[in-house]
Amino acid sequence: MKTIAIGVGENENIIQACHIFKEKHPKTDIKLIYKDEDLVKSVLDDNIAAVVRGSLPASNIMQELKEYYPNLSRATYVNGEEYEFLLSPVGIDEGKNVDERFDIALNCVDFLKKFGKDPKIAILAEGRDDDFGRGSEVSNSIADSKKLTKLIEENTDENVKNYFILIEKAIQDKSNIIIAPNGRVGNIIFRTLILLNSWPSYGAITFGIDRIYIDTSRDQSIEGYVRSLTLADDLSK
Repeated sequence: MKTIAIGVGENENIIQACHIFKEKHPKTDIKLIYKDEDLVKSVLDDNIAAVVRGSLPASNIMQELKEYYPNLSRATYVNGEEYEFLLSPVGIDEGKNVDERFDIALNCVDFLKKFGKDPKIAILAEGRDDDFGRGSEVSNSIADSKKLTKLIEENTDENVKNYFILIEKAIQDKSNIIIAPNGRVGNIIFRTLILLNSWPSYGAITFGIDRIYIDTSRDQSIEGYVRSLTLADDLSK
């Protein structure tokens, strides 16, 4: 019997989610983890098939994991209205520059291709193309979005389009990889779609690691944690 470890913090939805998951997956054992350091040990444990962060705080766990895997990044797996997509970066300290976001985009591409999906990449910025000049932060974000789009076009054969700030157009066009201008913006998009508007999320896939680690929000619903456990179970098969 394989084992999935999950962190238990202040959100008791975790406990109920584990009961529901076990009813549907009796052949998978669940190990409850109550300390950050023990969750990190579980990630490194060869006897643990997959780990879900659950409702333990992310910062200490990610900091410790980066000592073993310095190039970690995350992409939230969102089930949109009639389609699914990866949203990244979503960690507030991730995707800080064009090169980091390029690596994230490539990781998302590889993940989707493993499941036989054709990647369709949307690049976002903090303004429309004609907003250039309305402050240095906006202008830099627009310029970086163009650099990233060109970098993907020149180094891959993937379908990519710069949507600038128009995330609604990217979703309408069924883009299945959405690259935010930075982790802070990505985190806000995640909270708006998932925590405010209740779009289903399976949690965040973690790249740059040879283990299965699903990151989750501390504020997720019971159904959300069940989906994350299910994804961890599917990926560990």
